[in-house]
Amino acid sequence: MSMEKPQPPRRPDEPEGCLTAVIRIPVRIVVLVIVVPVRMIWDVLVVGARALDRTVLRPTGRALTWLGRALFVRPWVWLWRQVVLPTVHHTLVVPAVWLYRRLLTPLGHGLTWLLTALARALGVGLGWLGMALFVWPWGALWRYVVVPVARYGIGAPAVWVYRWILAPLGAGVSFLLDRLWRYVVVPAARYGIALPLAWLYRHVLTPVGRGLAWSLSRIWRGASLVLGALWRGLVAVGASCRGGGVWLGKALFVWPWVALWRYGVVPVVRYGVVVPLVWLYRRVLTPVGRELLDALRVCWRVAGFVSRAVGRALAWVVRNLVGRPAAWFYRSVCAPVGHWVRDQVWAPARRAAVAAGQAAREGLAAARATVRQARRDAWRALVGGPRVTEPVEPVVASARTLGSTTTASGAAPVPEISLRKRG
Repeated sequence: MSMEKPQPPRRPDEPEGCLTAVIRIPVRIVVLVIVVPVRMIWDVLVVGARALDRTVLRPTGRALTWLGRALFVRPWVWLWRQVVLPTVHHTLVVPAVWLYRRLLTPLGHGLTWLLTALARALGVGLGWLGMALFVWPWGALWRYVVVPVARYGIGAPAVWVYRWILAPLGAGVSFLLDRLWRYVVVPAARYGIALPLAWLYRHVLTPVGRGLAWSLSRIWRGASLVLGALWRGLVAVGASCRGGGVWLGKALFVWPWVALWRYGVVPVVRYGVVVPLVWLYRRVLTPVGRELLDALRVCWRVAGFVSRAVGRALAWVVRNLVGRPAAWFYRSVCAPVGHWVRDQVWAPARRAAVAAGQAAREGLAAARATVRQARRDAWRALVGGPRVTEPVEPVVASARTLGSTTTASGAAPVPEISLRKRG
């Protein structure tokens, strides 16, 4: 697999001059001589870095990870699981649960029932006392005192006064005011104020206002004509003076510098600097740079081929000088020795260790059963109770026959000896 990026194809319409053809081959030869050692060093560094990563960095990282877990994670996990959790469970959780279930819960239920009964009794008593002190007296006062007094001492006389005195009096006053407004105030306001004011506005104020407006409009028109003519004359005089000053300023300060810039600076800069630089960039720098870039690409690829060939040759030498002898030594010496150690040393040791572990487990199980039985016996001796026997499978007696064969499955012949002889 090539490590070079695919290069974009050259456009076919790019022209190639004689300078390009002249400098192409020498530049590529020089660049090849310079690039080959660099490419070989680069390939050696890449191979060394990959080998270092595979053989040193990754195993070291895995070993450090395992060491970190073994030193900092597993001890704390074991301490948490085997020490902290059992200690907390048996010293705090179990007593707290027992205390909550056996003591706090019944006590809480009793206190709740007692407080509820007291609250109910106190609520009933306070409710009755409140009704007796604040509700019933005020209800009786309102029902038997305030309502009769208000109804027969205030309401009835007030209704009578309104119906027989205030209503007729209000009707008479309303009739009198209506007739006074309709036949006195309205005619006086209409014929004494409104009609004279309308006649004065129509026949006096309107003609006078129109005459004043016409006179003021004529005066404003004449004044505007005079002032406009005066302003236009002043503007014409000022324009003539300003035009001469502007022309003189341009002739002295603008036109010489514009001519110098247009016919002196611009041609010198364009044909003395810009055009030569553009020609140098297009005809010299661009072809040289393109050829240098192409030479670097080609020489880098060729140096890769050379480096790959040198690497394969070195690998062949190392494989024949080191790899094959090492493989022969492993197959002929190490493998038989390892098999002998595995079969003659490691396998018996493992079997002995497994047998010792099984014997230890059986001993521990027997000791555990003995301690359990002793604990049960001690508890029975202290508290009392029937002896708990371990469940034992029933023993089935063999079928008794007369020494002959039988078709019963599992039947075995029993010796024919009488009970008296057994006696």
